[in-house]
Amino acid sequence: MPTLLETRIRNRFRVQPNHANNLETLHGGNLMKWLDEVGAMSAMRFAGETCVTARVNELDFKRPIPVGETALVEAYVYDAGTTSVHVALRAWREDPRSGDREETTSSSFTFVAIDENGEKVPVPDLSIETEKGERLRDRVHEIEA
Repeated sequence: MPTLLETRIRNRFRVQPNHANNLETLHGGNLMKWLDEVGAMSAMRFAGETCVTARVNELDFKRPIPVGETALVEAYVYDAGTTSVHVALRAWREDPRSGDREETTSSSFTFVAIDENGEKVPVPDLSIETEKGERLRDRVHEIEA
């Protein structure tokens, strides 16, 4: 049974001019793509199966990420159904020179586990074995409320 912390993935993406909107900040669609990719990796680590996006539950953009900075994306599984996997996502703008960070985005996506024929398959139960895991799960529920 996978634990919440075993599903936690962080990835960085350098924001280049081709990722930008006309305000020279990261285009929201590019960030959504990165959230989806990292979220799917977290879901697949949990499920042990290919997972596809079923739903964007919420997506809150709080502040922009300028060209030249780094988008740090974090994902982890916080809940699971029979075939579905619920993934919490956050993004930060990060200065690549200093490492200074500021949260920019919070979201959660639902993924569904599928087999090689595209049919839904069961996922395991989620185990939360540490206080850190409980805090991460509880943070998501506070955002959803």
